[in-house]
Amino acid sequence: MLDASHVLQQVFGFDQFRNGQHEIISAVLRDEPVLAIMPTGGGKSLCYQIPALTRAGTTLVVSPLIALMRDQVNALRANGVAARYLCSACTENEVSQTLRELEQGEVRLLYMAPERLASERTVSMLKRANVVHIAVDEAHCVSQWGHDFRPDYLEIGRLKRRLNVSISAFTATADEDTRSEIITRLFDGETPNVFLYGFDRPNIHLSFAAKDKPRQQILNYAVARRGTAGIVYCGTRAKTESLAKALRDHGLDADYYHGGMDPQDRARVEKRFNTEDALIVVATVAFGMGVDKPDIRWVAHADLPKSIESYYQEIGRAGRDGADAEAYCLYGVDDIRLRRTQIDESLAPPERRSADHGRLNALLGLAETVGCRRVALLSYFGEGSTPCGNCDVCSSPPDTFDASVPVQKALSAILRTGSSFGSQHLVDVLVGKMTEKITKFGHEALPTFGVGRDQTAQYWNSVLRQMMGHDLVRPDREKFGALVMTEKGREILKGVTQITFRKDSFAAVSGRPKVVSLVSDEDAPLLSALKAKRRALAEQADLPAYMIFADRTLVAMAQDRPNSLDELIKIPGVGAKKLDRYGQAFLEVISPQVGQKVHPKRRKLAVSGAGSVFDRLIEAQASLVRGPHGLDKPLSCSASALAKLSQLRPSSLADIERLLGPKKTERFGIAFLEILEHS
Repeated sequence: MLDASHVLQQVFGFDQFRNGQHEIISAVLRDEPVLAIMPTGGGKSLCYQIPALTRAGTTLVVSPLIALMRDQVNALRANGVAARYLCSACTENEVSQTLRELEQGEVRLLYMAPERLASERTVSMLKRANVVHIAVDEAHCVSQWGHDFRPDYLEIGRLKRRLNVSISAFTATADEDTRSEIITRLFDGETPNVFLYGFDRPNIHLSFAAKDKPRQQILNYAVARRGTAGIVYCGTRAKTESLAKALRDHGLDADYYHGGMDPQDRARVEKRFNTEDALIVVATVAFGMGVDKPDIRWVAHADLPKSIESYYQEIGRAGRDGADAEAYCLYGVDDIRLRRTQIDESLAPPERRSADHGRLNALLGLAETVGCRRVALLSYFGEGSTPCGNCDVCSSPPDTFDASVPVQKALSAILRTGSSFGSQHLVDVLVGKMTEKITKFGHEALPTFGVGRDQTAQYWNSVLRQMMGHDLVRPDREKFGALVMTEKGREILKGVTQITFRKDSFAAVSGRPKVVSLVSDEDAPLLSALKAKRRALAEQADLPAYMIFADRTLVAMAQDRPNSLDELIKIPGVGAKKLDRYGQAFLEVISPQVGQKVHPKRRKLAVSGAGSVFDRLIEAQASLVRGPHGLDKPLSCSASALAKLSQLRPSSLADIERLLGPKKTERFGIAFLEILEHS
C-alpha cells in the first residue's frame, strides 16, 4: 500500500501536511480512537481520507447532509479515488452499483447519513463490505450541547461495537461541554486521543456593526465586494427573499435559500453557488453544513446568530482555501431581545437554558468588545491569542468611556417604571419625551423622567443595547419582553463595580475597502482566463468549478506561470489524476505556444519527476533514428519502453538490453545509458 505522504502528493497534489494532519493520520492508522478538533478549512477530511487509501478495506464516513456527501464524493472521484455514497437521494441503479462495488471490495470510502445506521440490513451490508474504520464528520451533532444536535448520531457508538472497528471523530466547533459529550456517546468507554489544533482562522477579517438602516448596510457591504462569492445569513425566510431581490436590484447576482423552498429549488441554488464564481446566496441557517465551496470570500450576518458556536460555524464557510476572507455581523436591540426570548421559551431544562444564555452572552461580548475580536473569540474556546491586526477593532480601536453613571440612570428608570417596559418607552423616559404612554402611566412625574435629556435618544438606545450585550438587563417573557435587571446590573447600580462601553458610532458600514485582489494587476488577466477555462471544463463535466481546481491552485498557476507538465505538477492542488485529465488544457491557457499534445506516458512521468529524463531520451533517439551517420534503416523505441527506462533507470547496457532487446540497444544503448547515469 502507499504511505500517507505519497497519497498526499500523488492523489491530492500537496507537498506538505497542514498543522496536525500527520499526527492525526498516524493515530488513525494505528487504530487508536481519535477526536480531532480543527478549524474549518484546516484539512479535517484528509485525516480520514488518506488512511482509507493506505490500507485494505472500506472506511465508513458518517456525514450529516446529502449535499456534503455528494460534494466530497465527487471531489474524491475527480482525484481518482473509489468513493461512493448511499442516501435517500440515490437512484435504484446508483444503489445497486454501489452495493455491487462494495461486495467486490472496490470501494475505499463509503459515505452514509446517520439515519441509515440503525437498520439491520445496513449493519449486515457493512459487515460484508469489510468496513475497517468509522470516521464521524461534524461530530458535534452527537452532543445535546452542540448547536446542530442529530439524534441519529447516537447510533454510531452501537454500530462501532457491532462492527468491532476503530473510530475517529472530527469537528470544527466543540467547546469543553460538547467535547465531553462526544467522548461519552461515541467512544464506548474508551479514552480517545484528543487533538485540539486550534479554532483560529487568521485569514478571516472579523467585523461587527450596530444596526442602523440594516438593509442599506448589507447592500453597501455587498456592492463593495462585487464579483466575489458571499453568503448573507438572515433570521427569517421572508427576509432572505426580500434582501436577495434588493441585491439584484442593485445589479448583483443574488439568490435566496431557506427550508421552506421546494427541494428542487434548493438543489438549483446549491448547484448555482457551487458552479458560479460570484453568486451571493441570502439564506437562513438551512444553508449550512452542506456548503463545501472553498472560495467563498465573505459571510455577512444581517441578523445576530443564536450563539457564539453558530457564529463561528457560519463564518467558517468563508475562505476555506486559506486566502483572505471577511466576516461581517450586524446586531441590534431587537436581535438580543429575540434571542433571549427564544432561550427562555424553549422546552429545554433549566441548566440547558442557563448554558444557552451563557453562549449568547459570549457572542454579545464579542460584538461589544473594546479589545481584539479574535482574542475574545478564541478565549471562549479556551485558546489564548494576541491581538491579531485583522479585525475592525485592531484596525480602528473604538473610543470608550466609563458608562457606570448612564447605566445607573437607565437601571433606575427600569426600576421606577416597575420593570414593565421595553427599551423604546425607557428611552422616552430618560430623554423626557412626552408621549401618550408616558401620560397614561404618569411617568412624567418620576424623578428619572428627563434625567438623560443631555443626550440623544440614539445615545440611550446604544446604552440599553450594550447593557443587554453585557447581560446587565434581560427581556422578561412573562412581561412581554420588558427589560428587567440582572444580578450583574444590580452590582453596578449599587456602585460595587464599574462598566466600560464603546462610544457608539452608527456608521452605515465597515469602512474597510474592497477585498484585496488575490493576485497582482499583472496576473489578474491570466487568472480570469484560467477561471474561464475551469468554468468551461466544469460545465462539460457537470461538476462544481472548484472540483476541477481550487482558486488557490489557479492563483499559483497565474503567479508561477508553469510552462510544462513537470512544472505544473509542482503547483499545490495538482495531483496525478488532475494533471493527466486537465494539465494540457491549462498549460495552453498559460502558454499558448504549448500546443503539442503530450503522450499519456509522458504525463504520468511528470508526476514521478521522470519527465525530463523521458524528454532527453526522446531527443537522443531522434538523433539516432537512422544511426549515428544518418544512413541506416529507421529504428525507434515505443513510448512505453522509454517510459520504463525513465522510471527504472537501468545502470548497465545489459539491463537496457533486457528492456529493449539487442537490436535497439546496439543503436541507442550507449546514448541512453549516458543520460540515465547523469539524471
